[in-house]
Amino acid sequence: MIGAMSTNFPVPDSARPPRPTRLAIVLRSERLNPSMVRVVLGGAGLEGFEAGEFTDHYVKLHFPPPGAPYAAPFDAAQVRIRYPSELWPRTRTYTAQRWDPIEQLLSIDFVLHGDEGYAGPWAAAAKPGDRVQLSGPGGAYAPDPTADWHLLVGDESVLPAISASLQRIPAGVPVHVLAEVEGPAEERELATPGELHLSWIHRRAAGGLGATSDKEPLFEAVAALEFPPGRPHCFVHGEAGAVRALRRHLLADRGLPREALSISGYWKRGRTEDGWRAEKPEWNRQVEADLAG
Repeated sequence: MIGAMSTNFPVPDSARPPRPTRLAIVLRSERLNPSMVRVVLGGAGLEGFEAGEFTDHYVKLHFPPPGAPYAAPFDAAQVRIRYPSELWPRTRTYTAQRWDPIEQLLSIDFVLHGDEGYAGPWAAAAKPGDRVQLSGPGGAYAPDPTADWHLLVGDESVLPAISASLQRIPAGVPVHVLAEVEGPAEERELATPGELHLSWIHRRAAGGLGATSDKEPLFEAVAALEFPPGRPHCFVHGEAGAVRALRRHLLADRGLPREALSISGYWKRGRTEDGWRAEKPEWNRQVEADLAG
């Protein structure tokens, strides 16, 4: 059956016990397309890293800001004591695209936004021997093996989780993937033992970033989808505006039960991860109020 954590929103970080940090070493990197790079991490610091139950496993990467007088490895608690807040490490959350427990290799895919942010520029310049501090993994979702069919929806930030989830779809079970990317160059090969129905929504042609209403292409693609018969399991993650509209559609218009959904806003347009983390509890309250009454 679907786990309780996968039915609504992930447990907020403030409610989780602190996880130990680890030092990982860059072994190699690979440009997947113009806007995405894969970094493969290894090293003794990943010994004991455990992933496998979920397919949306994520880690938190901790980056010293420019000008910080320290580098990985560092004690975040001591940094907060010794330095002002503008020098504290910045945390960014990324899906573990693949964890190889035999070779102890962790692959993470990064969406690049030019020189903006911390994680993207770091990943674009990453070279063998570079070090990064991380904690995790966390996670909440895996495809329900008893579902009659699956729906996976998101933008490029969600593709690593979608790719990992596709590997767990049982052979022959229908799975519909609707993925929003900038354009054809950002499409990538996706594979599954299931019966894959893949639709790419190109943001450049649509003239927008993410769905902010029920008139945007990603929303319209889901709304136009003819649902197969039987009980679905849905994974809908990505930009908060898109997620809110899709959640309302799936629960109110399509009449799906909440336990059929794993749905959450990974990010919000115009917000850093720090800002979005502070706003997300109120956002969760608002989306719950969408269906009140």
